[in-house]
Amino acid sequence: MDAVERLISYLKIDTESVPDRDVIPSSEKQFDLAKVLEKELREMGVSDVRLDEHCYVYGKLPSNLSGEEKAKTPALGLIAHMDTSPSARGKNVNPRIVKNYDGTDIVLNEEEKLSPKIFPRLLEQVGDDLLVTDGTTLLGADDKAGVAEIMALVEYLQNHKEIPHGDICIGFTPDEEVGCGADIFDVKGFGADVAYTVDGGKLGGVEYENFNGASGKLKIHGVNVHPGSAKDKMLNSLLLAMEFNSMLPQFTPANTEGYEGFFHLCDMAGDESLTEMNYIIRDHDREKFEEKKRIFLDVAEKLNQKYNAKGAFFEPEVKDSYFNMAEKVKDHMYLIDVAKTAFEKEGVTPIVSPIRGGTDGASLSYKGLPCPNLSTGGDNFHGIYEYLNLNAFHKMIAV
Repeated sequence: MDAVERLISYLKIDTESVPDRDVIPSSEKQFDLAKVLEKELREMGVSDVRLDEHCYVYGKLPSNLSGEEKAKTPALGLIAHMDTSPSARGKNVNPRIVKNYDGTDIVLNEEEKLSPKIFPRLLEQVGDDLLVTDGTTLLGADDKAGVAEIMALVEYLQNHKEIPHGDICIGFTPDEEVGCGADIFDVKGFGADVAYTVDGGKLGGVEYENFNGASGKLKIHGVNVHPGSAKDKMLNSLLLAMEFNSMLPQFTPANTEGYEGFFHLCDMAGDESLTEMNYIIRDHDREKFEEKKRIFLDVAEKLNQKYNAKGAFFEPEVKDSYFNMAEKVKDHMYLIDVAKTAFEKEGVTPIVSPIRGGTDGASLSYKGLPCPNLSTGGDNFHGIYEYLNLNAFHKMIAV
């Protein structure tokens, strides 16, 4: 099957994951794609194919080396996630190919357009073919592009048995977008010594540093009385929430870059009596990360001291999500060198940069499977302006 046709067939399967659920997968519909991948792997003749009860898909291309060369060659894992972000609707995805992009606005629908005035990296795509949305859903190239690139590689190697390789272990995960993709990944059964996730953005990306990540949840209990007689009595939980946020250091995703960390308010809901706030807390530096978590709790405590006697109180909770994989990859830096060489052989300048986010590879690295991340060729993930450079998509298969 043509790689782009395969990708589009994956994009049309709704696999949106659901946050704050205590089961994996968080949505049963992720099995719809998992079953397709299981079937296709079997049809390609891949060994040890299995789909487990938690929606993880595994398979292996056995080594075609022999003797000492086989013994000294590490088993390599390639991993991508099947779910799409709940940040934008993932149902009824209707992708469209823009041929030979000319640098102008791309009309997605009557109300939405993809403009280089807002997204200047579009100008780097001039002359290439782009896969875009219809402006009502995300695209899902994060990370179905990675899934399709790995599947295209598998098909190519199965049709070109003359290419030497060690064991290649294939893994597709659910729930990466809600931070659980690696939670019960079968590292031992997977069989790889080292691995890459194929879950990055711009072509050339090689990433082995990521944020340390935590979630910060806050419940604020206010004091509500009739506004006509509220003087010196009412403590509006919505206003207390605004006070809490104003006391945090004002490092947000909108004013940070590179290695800089942040507090990000993801959602907030409530009324005068009760308000709930959900944050993500991020920093590449472990000490600064721990400090940010302490600040979150300390601000809540300061406000408790200020307002408890008046009847309001703050309930904070901080929970670690993942840690910077650099600590685990540093003893396997040949993985970075190998990836850079592969890009260079395909005429692509490698870009080694920190991930301003997380990846299954971070958790897997801490489970004993060193696992840096490679690009897919996509951009503007998690929203209706997502697009995939199809020239980069094909180049990644070659890489």
